[in-house]
Amino acid sequence: MITKKRLISSLITSASLLMLSSSALSQSGTDVANGDWPDYNGNMGAQRYSPLDQITADNVDSLEIAWRFSTEKFGPSPEYNNTSTPLEVDGVLYATMGSTRNIAALDATNGQLLWMFRPDEGARYDSAPRKGAGRGVAFWRDGDEKRIMSITPGFFLVSLDAETGLPDPEFGENGRVDLFEGLRNAYIDGYDDLDIGSSMPPFVMNDVIVVGPAHRVGMRPRSKMNVKGDVRGYDAHTGELLWTFHTIPERGEVGFETWLDDGVEFTGNAGVWAPMSGDPELGHVYLPVESATGDRYGGDRPGDNLFANSLVALDIKTGERQWHHQLIHHDIWDWDNPSAPVLADLPNGRKIVMQVTKQNFVYTYDRETGEPVWPIEELPVPAGDVPGEWYAATQPFPTKPAPYDRQGVTVDDLIDFTPELREAALEAIKPFRLGTNLYSPPSLKSADDGTIGTLSLPSATGGANWEGSALDPETGLLYVPSRTALAVLSVENDPEAEVDYSMAFGVRVPRVSGLEIIKPPYGRVTAIDMNSGEHVWQMANADTPDSIANNRALEGVDIPRTGVPTRAGLLLTKTLLFVGEGVGGGTKLYAQDKQTGEIIARIELPATQTGQPFTYEHDGKQYVAMFVSGNGRPTELVALALP
Repeated sequence: MITKKRLISSLITSASLLMLSSSALSQSGTDVANGDWPDYNGNMGAQRYSPLDQITADNVDSLEIAWRFSTEKFGPSPEYNNTSTPLEVDGVLYATMGSTRNIAALDATNGQLLWMFRPDEGARYDSAPRKGAGRGVAFWRDGDEKRIMSITPGFFLVSLDAETGLPDPEFGENGRVDLFEGLRNAYIDGYDDLDIGSSMPPFVMNDVIVVGPAHRVGMRPRSKMNVKGDVRGYDAHTGELLWTFHTIPERGEVGFETWLDDGVEFTGNAGVWAPMSGDPELGHVYLPVESATGDRYGGDRPGDNLFANSLVALDIKTGERQWHHQLIHHDIWDWDNPSAPVLADLPNGRKIVMQVTKQNFVYTYDRETGEPVWPIEELPVPAGDVPGEWYAATQPFPTKPAPYDRQGVTVDDLIDFTPELREAALEAIKPFRLGTNLYSPPSLKSADDGTIGTLSLPSATGGANWEGSALDPETGLLYVPSRTALAVLSVENDPEAEVDYSMAFGVRVPRVSGLEIIKPPYGRVTAIDMNSGEHVWQMANADTPDSIANNRALEGVDIPRTGVPTRAGLLLTKTLLFVGEGVGGGTKLYAQDKQTGEIIARIELPATQTGQPFTYEHDGKQYVAMFVSGNGRPTELVALALP
């Protein structure tokens, strides 16, 4: 029996060390059909959909701020960018804030602070590769037990009592599990600080917590060796490790043969930094696996490199692989699988899982068997000339749906607003190779042909990214936000690192007169009918910003609605599609017709939508809420409602 005195003592010790079709896709004891938002993407199928309908096309332009909560005091210094998504259950919001990833519970009707948990991790925090508020928490319920689960910057898995915010003394050691334990290649590169952490919440389903790791951005890795990004499952009651899935296989395991030399031993990464999704009835958890070390050069890891850049379905109870499909062979573009796979029971009867990607494809599978819904073709792609690199001869191209954003760069993509701007754009690209093929590879900063890199579309930040997409379960329409921005694929030798080549310093994407050199739109939202695989509509993600509309080089020129080079945050309700402008965008939230994309209302926010918008209903009132950042002020959580 745990006495009150002993419980308080253990909590103080822990604090000093640390100071889920709606109901079918949710097993947290509540769901969006009940007016809650209990999972990171609404439900376990990552649909970002709620059937709430109090806010409609007729009244949405009356939305006003019901309450706002500043994160200014959640330190150690004011927070100016929060990209997390709170959860809402039974009238309480659970959110992460501040660089040390504090967890706060707020009254969902007025923003009153109910409790706060503050990790204090000392040296573990100081050396953490993934500091900051992260992207949120997970909620789990078993009868009267309600827990909030999170991964700290120092890479601890914590379980808190949802009523009090106190660590669960029955979970792990005083409410936490040390995720450094059991890592492969933990110190193989000789560095004392481990290059592993996580920004995403864990994924909890069927009483199992699944943790996927993240690493430092790997454009210039310090070594060809790194910690392996294994995915692990833990018991939600006790924190006991149940299973480990090797995203980089060991000898005798499936996929080992796709690594052609001893790179399989020392190569790391291949984690799951993106959010996950799952089907509680099938018992499948779906892993969007990232690329292996490093992001621009893979000569030390020849081969296709399973399970990097793969969609993998696991049995959530055992961790056993059910099926997989690799979306990129031997990634050297940093096109990680960036978002939660989206599940849908379509009106035509298909039960599917969809992976949107940075390279602007939607890969679509039967979610039980892994069979592609539409054929996926292995097509030839170009090889490069970086010494020592290994190039895949083909890559998998879906036949449907069509890409939702641009792929590859030609001179036809350059701006032609005026003859002068066109000439300036042609001049600006002369030092570069044009990546006319989607899979045109990186080139040397000092190539023999005099070029300094290869221009590429899309960039390493998408296309799509962690914002993912939204699925309407009533119609089967998928809404995908994407970013249209050039990248330069340029590599050079880094004399300070234990790797032959990595991203070159000082080679930047060219601009002219302060403008992008490619034609707009610079960000899009695309609606795709997943029953047929056909696009329904596509439009720019935002109004033309002042930086373009008021540019002197465009004086007197009629500019179309350009959008902005960001990835919008999306929310679907029974009545509307909400579109924010995302990190780097403006301060509007657009309410749009789901069938046509028509803009019904432009709602002015206090700052830019940076956290994903979500919705919930409590005491008879529907709210639309999100974190907003920018305008020189600390981040705020704002909730909108009808008067």
